[in-house]
Amino acid sequence: MIERIEKLVLLVVVTIILGVVAGAVCWTFFFLMNNGIKLIWETLPNALGITGFWMPLVVCTVGGILVGLFQKKWPGQPQEMDEVMAEVKANGRYEYQNIGVGFVGALVPLLFGGCLGPEAGLTGVIAGLCTWVGDRLKFLRKEFKELSSVGIAAVITAVFNAPLFGLAVPIFGNAEGELHGDTIKVPKPAKIAIYLLAIASALGSMMGLGLLLGGMGGLPHYSDVEIGWIEIAILIPCAIAGALVGWLFHCYGAFAKMISCKIGDKPVVKALVAGVALGALGVVLPFTMFAGEIQAEELDGIWLEMGALVLIVTALIKPFCLQFCLNMGWRGGKFFPMIFCGISLGYGIAYLSGADPVFCLCACTAGVLGTMMRQPLMATLLLFLCFPLKSVFVLLVAAVIGSVVPVPRKWLS
Repeated sequence: MIERIEKLVLLVVVTIILGVVAGAVCWTFFFLMNNGIKLIWETLPNALGITGFWMPLVVCTVGGILVGLFQKKWPGQPQEMDEVMAEVKANGRYEYQNIGVGFVGALVPLLFGGCLGPEAGLTGVIAGLCTWVGDRLKFLRKEFKELSSVGIAAVITAVFNAPLFGLAVPIFGNAEGELHGDTIKVPKPAKIAIYLLAIASALGSMMGLGLLLGGMGGLPHYSDVEIGWIEIAILIPCAIAGALVGWLFHCYGAFAKMISCKIGDKPVVKALVAGVALGALGVVLPFTMFAGEIQAEELDGIWLEMGALVLIVTALIKPFCLQFCLNMGWRGGKFFPMIFCGISLGYGIAYLSGADPVFCLCACTAGVLGTMMRQPLMATLLLFLCFPLKSVFVLLVAAVIGSVVPVPRKWLS
């Protein structure tokens, strides 16, 4: 009995420590990303006197070369979130030899304007760290066999500032795409308690460092939403518009995959082509670059000046930039850019309709993620990172509408 209590106490302590570390790693990543972007895109060009409208083309081209060389040396790094989760689910562990490589590989594309999210590299880093800890506590093999899943829940919570989504991911066993018939096995209450402990520790660490040192990162949170007759009338049109953007995400993916296959095993060439394309589009539509969290904050203050056409076209083109980056070697996540697409589209519809902007953002973004993820409940839980709880009905309805939009099976593979 005493030995069991000692193991339980140790499990709790290790879980808290890993949660704190997960939050600290995420904060460090966002800190390096935000300051690195400022250095590359503002400080250095101003110091060298080379600023101009063509800057995105130059910087993204340089980024393409660096990403290509990185992929030539470490192909396939970092792995995407679902790849990490699949390995953890299949083997109960995630190999940690390349966690440093994965961290750098996730950071470099973002510094040079990559239309990518940060979650890919961070998920692998924390899953690998948890496996490393488990390997050194082999006498607790039974208690620690799911430590990597606990770490994934913690890091997802810290990255997205969405505790419910962080808890749901290890339960559903998938964060992107369809479940493909997987059986959902709800963990026992004791396991859920461990997940919650890791989630609370990670979120506390991330927020604490953000309050003390700044630079926490993440998408903005919209605290209020108005729902009147106008908003109710445009709920379905907004959801369908968002679903169209989500449908384009899959369509662009199939096209980008075809281009990648035609180029073949030439990582430098592919990454360079993606960098040139990204930079060229960035010259015309600057918000098609980057993950979208800082850009979403900027959009909040200037969307009325931009006009509906630019906002909607940005939402339609950014998924192409995302898929082209992903399929040409610029490794990263999908969620942040696609959420930004929903936000940009929502502002465009609010501009045209006069409806409450936050309502339009809710409905459009949920429609986007519903079509992209094919899991309306997961999409809703994720979007609580941006929208208030009282918008749950709007989010869920729009996500359901998006999830039933037909997408060819071959596009989902």
